[in-house]
Amino acid sequence: MKPLPKRSLRHQFPGDGRDVRTGACMAGQGDDSPAGGGPSLFARLAVGVFRHRGPVLVGALLLLAAAVWALLRGGNLTTGTIEGIESARAEALARGAAAGSNDQTLAVIFHHDDWRTDEPRFAQAVTSALARVERLPEVASVVSPIGAPEAFRARFVARTGHDLLALVRLKGGESEATAAFPAVRAALEDPDLRTTLTGKVAFLAALNELLAHDLLRAELLSFPLALVVLLWVFRTVVAAMLPLVVGGLAVLCGVAGVMLLSHVTNMAQYTLNVVSLIGLGVAIDYSLFIVSRFRSELALGLSTEHALTRTLDTAGRAVAFSGLAVTVGLGGLLFFRGSYLSAMGLGGALVVAFAVLFALTVLPALLAWLGPRVDRGRLPFARKEGRGGAWHALATWVMRHPWWVLLPTLALLLAMGLPFRRLQLAATDITALPEGTEARQGAETLARLFPREAATRVLVAVEFPGGSPLTPERAGALYDASRRVASMPGVVGVESAVDLGPGMDRATVQRMAAAPPQLLPPELQAARAAYVTGNVAVMQVLTSSAPSSVEARDLVRALREDRAVGDGRWWVGGQTATDVDAAAFVKHHTPAAVGFVMGMTCIVLFVLLRSVVLPLKALLMNLLSLAGSFGALVWIFQEGHLHRLLRFEPGPIEPSLPILLFCALFGLSMDYEVLLLSRIREEYLRTGDNTHAVAEGLERTGGLITSAAAIMVAVFAAFTLASVVVVKAMGLGMAIAVALDATLVRVLIVPAMMRLMGDFNWWGPGHWRRSHARAQGTEVRP
Repeated sequence: MKPLPKRSLRHQFPGDGRDVRTGACMAGQGDDSPAGGGPSLFARLAVGVFRHRGPVLVGALLLLAAAVWALLRGGNLTTGTIEGIESARAEALARGAAAGSNDQTLAVIFHHDDWRTDEPRFAQAVTSALARVERLPEVASVVSPIGAPEAFRARFVARTGHDLLALVRLKGGESEATAAFPAVRAALEDPDLRTTLTGKVAFLAALNELLAHDLLRAELLSFPLALVVLLWVFRTVVAAMLPLVVGGLAVLCGVAGVMLLSHVTNMAQYTLNVVSLIGLGVAIDYSLFIVSRFRSELALGLSTEHALTRTLDTAGRAVAFSGLAVTVGLGGLLFFRGSYLSAMGLGGALVVAFAVLFALTVLPALLAWLGPRVDRGRLPFARKEGRGGAWHALATWVMRHPWWVLLPTLALLLAMGLPFRRLQLAATDITALPEGTEARQGAETLARLFPREAATRVLVAVEFPGGSPLTPERAGALYDASRRVASMPGVVGVESAVDLGPGMDRATVQRMAAAPPQLLPPELQAARAAYVTGNVAVMQVLTSSAPSSVEARDLVRALREDRAVGDGRWWVGGQTATDVDAAAFVKHHTPAAVGFVMGMTCIVLFVLLRSVVLPLKALLMNLLSLAGSFGALVWIFQEGHLHRLLRFEPGPIEPSLPILLFCALFGLSMDYEVLLLSRIREEYLRTGDNTHAVAEGLERTGGLITSAAAIMVAVFAAFTLASVVVVKAMGLGMAIAVALDATLVRVLIVPAMMRLMGDFNWWGPGHWRRSHARAQGTEVRP
């Protein structure tokens, strides 16, 4: 044999006896090689990074500096909103009325243990505090019982004699009001009185603060946990640190990208938590695959350049396809256009793209620089490398007893998924906050002392074609509608411009509507102004049912059955209506999103594996692991099992959580599927023996898959310590899904099914098979 040129990509594996083209992708056996049999795209990438590792690392530093600049600039993060739903339209129509929406209204409860509310010193302290607030430019109005008529005062003074309620309405929309909350809170501080604030603005301010705190705590915990697992996997300090470097870069750039995007699109606050959760997990996983393969190739005696080339040809290709699968999964969220879910999908796809980019450029550049020094810092408990052991025994046992493996594990996963049939959805409310937060304590105090003000309110915005809503004819129609609503099951009261007193009948209401406004008593003028804006009249329908209850939802649906009010029609909003609309929005868009994710995942896997059967089997396996995770979520968070251990209040699941988990986990599950099937396919193309290929693939990748899963579970589990229930549920749901996927599904069910299906696993279109046979110099198998 002639000696090979010095720069050739051909070499002989030491101890293997096989001539190997390192330029051909071993995971795909030359699938993406040029027609002339030259090096593949990933081989050329490896050579380029090896030769230009200095500029690659400098470019990474510049990108890091840009990310830090974006973080220092900050963003414009909001709460999760959905555009175009009916509840949003009702809120927009009623926005000009003081009583139209409570979203920008703070309930302020003043208390003193000894002073009574009818004492001058109590009134003086309240007046002084409210005067300071009223001077703030962010405050639109202040409502206080001090000096008000007795009928009005009775609603805002508690029977305890020591508690008084005031309402502070803020200017602007939800985000502007939330930003103004700290200044309002500071202005209401009083040395003599104890003030407690609650309401949606207070809830959102507390939620944002907790989300930021949860994010910081999770990251501080997840990095050390991941490092412990990496040290156990690699047994060397240098190799263990590399995935953390890539993970930190990916998360930092991903969060910076979200901050920049928040200036041009609606980004919810906990998009940062989602980006950090996904980005850190996939970046560390991808780095683990690449570093492990690089060390294995060095152990065979290859040079650093050849080891790096072979690594990117195999593990690098798997990482690229895996990243594409995760991006496709998160791309399903883009079907929820006009909602915060779409923005989350964009942010998640961005951080995954950064994870793939750094894993295929920065990490290889570091490996090229380190070479054999990647094994520096070897720990005293380092294990001996070699074949055999537990994974060899497991692979042999699964190949011999596929039915005994398949049936029990399938039954277990299906049983775990059964609680998902009892799923109930409702938006995050104030019960998602820990019990000690001011906003939640204030809500509980408000419900106890001022039950009418704390009652669930359903907003009804009556829109007329034009002109005043209070002409005699329209006032009569509004009165009839108000009485009809008041008689509905569960309704305890109606507040509107035609419900100003118990003695007002229809004729009185029409006479008042015909009278000039200036002739009405001042309190009636103020009340009418509070419930009327332009051509819109506002009603507040009060119910004793909880906002997320079935009874409250039934009331919303009943209100929407008959919308006619004279020549106008009404639109229904409020928290309960938003829950109903959000659930309907998610349900409407879910089929298209799920179909896109599953269809595109099939295409990605087909291109990678050149098999029609394996992509379909992969979809089924993903659905099994998701079913187990979703069932566990309902069992834990909705039905309340483990609530004392995890410290949360049971309740319905956030509507966005199932679809968010589906899109994220469907792609994440492909990490292990791609790694396992790529290795199995290598062996099948080399030997043509399906059983041997499956056993060999499981033996070689089983430990890596479970190690990678352990890292992801550690990262996700750190988020279960969050104070906000939705973040806690997201972290635990993803941890459970990954644990099930990497153990029961990929290590047991997938190999067992592939053993039973035999060569049928690799069935594909004839021209694909013939091209592979030519590439391998073998005959096309029947």
